[in-house]
Amino acid sequence: MLKNDGIPSFEELQTVMPAPERLAKGPVAIIECFQDIPCDPCVISCPKHAILMKSGITDKPKLEPQLCIGCTICVNSCPGLAIFVVDMTHSEKSAALTLPYEMLPVPKVGDIVAGLDRNGKQVCEVKVLRASSNKKYDKTWAITIELPKTHVNDIRGIRVAAGKRSSK
Repeated sequence: MLKNDGIPSFEELQTVMPAPERLAKGPVAIIECFQDIPCDPCVISCPKHAILMKSGITDKPKLEPQLCIGCTICVNSCPGLAIFVVDMTHSEKSAALTLPYEMLPVPKVGDIVAGLDRNGKQVCEVKVLRASSNKKYDKTWAITIELPKTHVNDIRGIRVAAGKRSSK
């Protein structure tokens, strides 16, 4: 549970997951922000106004999934590294997941990296599809990885190993 160990419980995660019908329509953000803290860059950054804070700056952000276009701008803007974009329509067996990344080295397109769960344990190897940064939002990179659909709710980080490149 988040309060005890910093990792959200299954029940807590269910409150922020978009409905399966929305996931089937294309990329959509998932906001895993569970604390009431003064913060709102995600609200300001969203070009479609899909992220709201109904009670002001100390409220938890809420996503209006039907408005979200999965642009990933909110991923770079979140100082808490708590926003991810999931695309379950990437391919038949694979999903695309965009996650925040603030480590060195920054992975390159085509790299094979370790997909990590919320505890930092490796779940599987994943392929980097895109790496982008936005100077406006400091040095947080948005890294898009390809992963098995079965792990889309498990992987929330990556670890880059030197010299590991895709053979494709």
